[in-house]
Amino acid sequence: MSPHKKAAKKTETKLFVLDTNVLLHDPTSLFRFEEHDICLPMFVLEELDNKKKGMTEVARNARQASRFLDEIVSDAPHKIEDGIALESPAHKNCTGRLFLQTSFIKHELPQNMELGKADNAILGVVIGMQQDHPQRSVILVSKDINMRIKARALGLEAQDYFNDKVLEDTDLLYSGVLQLPDDFWERHGKDMKSWVKESHTYYQIRGPLCGAMFVNQFVFLEDGVNPFYATVTEQDDQTAVLRTLTDYTHSKNNIWGITARNREQNFVMNLLMDPEIDFVTLLGQAGTGKTLLTLAAGLMQTLETKLYTEIIITRVTVPVGEDIGFLPGTEEEKMTPWMGALEDNMDVLNKNNEEGGDWGREATRDLIRSRVKVKSLNFMRGRTFLNKYLIIDEAQNLTPKQMKTLVTRAGPGTKVVCMGNIAQIDTPYLTEGSSGLTYVVDRFKGWEHGGHVTLMRGERSRLADYAGEVL
Repeated sequence: MSPHKKAAKKTETKLFVLDTNVLLHDPTSLFRFEEHDICLPMFVLEELDNKKKGMTEVARNARQASRFLDEIVSDAPHKIEDGIALESPAHKNCTGRLFLQTSFIKHELPQNMELGKADNAILGVVIGMQQDHPQRSVILVSKDINMRIKARALGLEAQDYFNDKVLEDTDLLYSGVLQLPDDFWERHGKDMKSWVKESHTYYQIRGPLCGAMFVNQFVFLEDGVNPFYATVTEQDDQTAVLRTLTDYTHSKNNIWGITARNREQNFVMNLLMDPEIDFVTLLGQAGTGKTLLTLAAGLMQTLETKLYTEIIITRVTVPVGEDIGFLPGTEEEKMTPWMGALEDNMDVLNKNNEEGGDWGREATRDLIRSRVKVKSLNFMRGRTFLNKYLIIDEAQNLTPKQMKTLVTRAGPGTKVVCMGNIAQIDTPYLTEGSSGLTYVVDRFKGWEHGGHVTLMRGERSRLADYAGEVL
């Protein structure tokens, strides 16, 4: 391979060698390296070809990456070894060049590394290019941790693909909740305006604190005597309007027999029961009440207030063994093994109905079943949901692209609730920083029809709480 006859002069730009999994994860990664050059070994093209068949997300990404490469190479000069300009109207910052492996590279790998293996062949390309172009930084980019470890063991520079990450540190992720300073009333009490509208009290405040707030963010101040809980309805750099909440911890405001057990659950209830909120995201560990609260609010607004026609529940089917297709039955029957949490919460909600005895509970269960539909994520493309209450469970396993596909299915009158725990990601190459759930939490913060809450406290049992701490 002799790709850098011209590039040798550009010592300030880097040369990134892409592993196949980067393209399979994000086909647009070809245009994400700005002024730097990229190189694709022949084994990467071979693996793209092997992965392109099927209806999975990986197969679709392989086909899209191949289409991008076809468009780039179709305008290539006769001397392809000189590099091809990476130009795209959608990525104007991309000014680098693409180099393809056009000849055999002489390199030496340790004797115990199998030559026919794709990972080792790609490492060999990196070694050869580093030897041929010592004046440039040659860097391997891979989503595979073991691949990066092997590269560093061989003295090569390697890094993860960072362009898909919303945040480098998930501790900085928007929580949807802001604790007010202890002297909040002293600072803002003099200039504060307040009024009452539809059983809620509104407060207009001024000051630098307003610039740190987001619309639909929850604020609280717990001084022990008169705790204050509110949500931000309007906000700019100098002013903000706060509205007090409905107290769902009180039994008179119970939702399908469920009351909020802590501060964050009360915030969640206020989001779920607000008809002006179209998109809700919930983060939290197992046992914080995400599924139970969401289902209770959905049943209340579907069966009692008739705001929605039915509840649709979907989740990513990340199997341990076979895929969903091997299971017998209809789409809903195939999804049943993945919906154990739904069944558990349905039992809790049904037990709260004491009227009518066993017969009444059985009738209520049948009514609920008729209004709750379980759908597979695999069949969501092209659908539009009208006046539905759409629950996306285990959303941490969705890629940003899959999340966009789902959320854009929402038609008029539909509410979408995404919930998950970013500490329990089961999908290869997805991290806490690149998960689709992290992506939408960050992108939707401050939108007037969206809200987010991170639940902190588990409410299952003292055994579950203690196990979560010590195990």
